[in-house]
Amino acid sequence: MSKIQLPTVTSKRGPWNKGRLVGQKRPLLPKQVWAIRARLELAGNLRDLALFNLAIDSKLRGCDLVRLKVADLVIGERVRERVTVIQSKTGRPVQFEVSENTRDSIQHWIFCPEMCGCVHLFPSRLHRRPHMSTRQYARLVRDWVSAIGLDPSGYGTHSLRRTKAAQIYRKTGNLRAVQLLLGHSKVDSTVRYLGVELEDALSIAEKIDI
Repeated sequence: MSKIQLPTVTSKRGPWNKGRLVGQKRPLLPKQVWAIRARLELAGNLRDLALFNLAIDSKLRGCDLVRLKVADLVIGERVRERVTVIQSKTGRPVQFEVSENTRDSIQHWIFCPEMCGCVHLFPSRLHRRPHMSTRQYARLVRDWVSAIGLDPSGYGTHSLRRTKAAQIYRKTGNLRAVQLLLGHSKVDSTVRYLGVELEDALSIAEKIDI
């Protein structure tokens, strides 16, 4: 009995990453940070300005940033200068500084009428969700970078996480400090995250007594 050969069926769906830049997203340059910040200030967008500034300062992953509560950053009517949170990915605590500029933007945001009675620092506008989703945060990042003429495919939420860390490394060469600020358990994770050349990383690490 002869076998019937069926025609080969090929999927018409293209690869998911066609036309996209994959891999690590670029950190923002200082002039790009100021350009985005200026646009948000001129637009009077209190929420986005507070979110953007805090994302840069905190160096948190998006999932941890959107879950922050008002009580995590505010005591009475004062915004903390240093904050400690538990990372959802690792379960490890990480501490970050809150600069004066960021404290001012958070202060203006939390005391605006729409934040009355809110528990989360960045509440969702959908009633079924307590806080902004990571997807919404990613959309906002794309909007911010597009507004200053950058290609949004090259940037993402990790761009904001990496921005200040990359500047600290460039100015100090201190991988250990960056490792602590990013909450990495191993320095080689920091090396990969920053895209540091191995020889450069080793020469820096040799100078750091842990």
